[in-house]
Amino acid sequence: MRNKRTPLLTGFGIVAATALLAGCSAPAASGGSDPEGAVDGSIRFQTWSLTPTYQEYLDEAIAAFEDEYPDASVELVDQPGDGYSEKVLSQASTDTLPDVVNVPPDFALPLAQQGILYDVSQATDMESTYFEGSVDAYRFDGVEGVYGYPWYLGTDVNYWNATQLDDCGLDSANPPATTDELFEQAAIMADNCPENYLISRAPGLGDFTLEDIDILNEDGSEFVFNTPEAAAIIDRYAEAYANGEMPPTVLNADYLGNSQLFTEGKVAWSTGGATAIDSFEENNPSLKGNIVISPALNISPLYVQGLSVSAGSENLSTALAFAEFMTNADNQNDFAHIANVFPSTQGSDEDPYFSEEDGTPSSEARVTGFESLQTAEVLTPYSVNGAMNDYLGQQIALAIRGDISGQEALDTSVEKLNDLLARQ
Repeated sequence: MRNKRTPLLTGFGIVAATALLAGCSAPAASGGSDPEGAVDGSIRFQTWSLTPTYQEYLDEAIAAFEDEYPDASVELVDQPGDGYSEKVLSQASTDTLPDVVNVPPDFALPLAQQGILYDVSQATDMESTYFEGSVDAYRFDGVEGVYGYPWYLGTDVNYWNATQLDDCGLDSANPPATTDELFEQAAIMADNCPENYLISRAPGLGDFTLEDIDILNEDGSEFVFNTPEAAAIIDRYAEAYANGEMPPTVLNADYLGNSQLFTEGKVAWSTGGATAIDSFEENNPSLKGNIVISPALNISPLYVQGLSVSAGSENLSTALAFAEFMTNADNQNDFAHIANVFPSTQGSDEDPYFSEEDGTPSSEARVTGFESLQTAEVLTPYSVNGAMNDYLGQQIALAIRGDISGQEALDTSVEKLNDLLARQ
């Protein structure tokens, strides 16, 4: 289900922070820093690979803040995309973290656990300002508070090949809206068009969340997804695979992915961001006017970028004021227009760009995606790292091939993932 994401929304996966942050504790706020003090003094604002593309926007936003608070100044520091997580961790471990730093929730998690970030819910009414899901993304198990201002968001919508649906006994005006409907319609397509496929992806942890199955226990200390309900999901994919309802290559290491196969017209369904339709049509003109758009199945996934504030800032009140300023509705809407992302602020639906279609497929995808943000959720916990996902994927592949049962795959995976979790 994961397609390549815009560079603005990459990097989701827990940071291997234990070694770098070992021995770190909450930095003391030097210089008499007061979260409710005057908005003055100098702060550093660090972004992640946003310049030179968005230099003009950032410069104008900073200038507007300094106009509003003439005794304050902001220094912009942009870091390259590669190695950014290691850079942030190095800054945190050497007590040089900028006052306001652009980090997604998975990067913020180890910093919050070490007391390096400020709980911004002490300064801002988060729930009345931002979408609930985006605020929850910066709440972490075992740590009280909220450790980032949601800055901009992404989500996925569904794309369906209308011709394939209609030619294979389905109704393109009523594509699947749930995973149950997806499997039902996949069987019909396989019966009528054995060379076409509706399902072209293997499941992962997010699929359990879609069915309201807990991935972790309440305090986030143990994986608990090896339930009969989760095993039934794996077994359902195994049955679909055995019945020829999925491409035989879907479990191969060189599998191209459903997005590429959808672009080539070889499968009838893909997920993607709101701008993915432009790529589909550009790379395969025959898809133009032939794609049906609908919300993601069951629960829309949520991808979040945000601004966190260093607890050790010498000008904490200024850092908080600036982070809140950068993430207000006006600034977020302006940025979302030029960056093809979504704002996280309540009230952004008053901007017709996000709430009204103009007759183009692009606007339909954008409005569909934006509407889904009201209820979108992070589907995979941020404590899940690449090694965990790889191991689980291997076990699920064995189960889908029929080598082991779904329950065996999940029992083995939970044991291994809990061992990896304990080492973090």
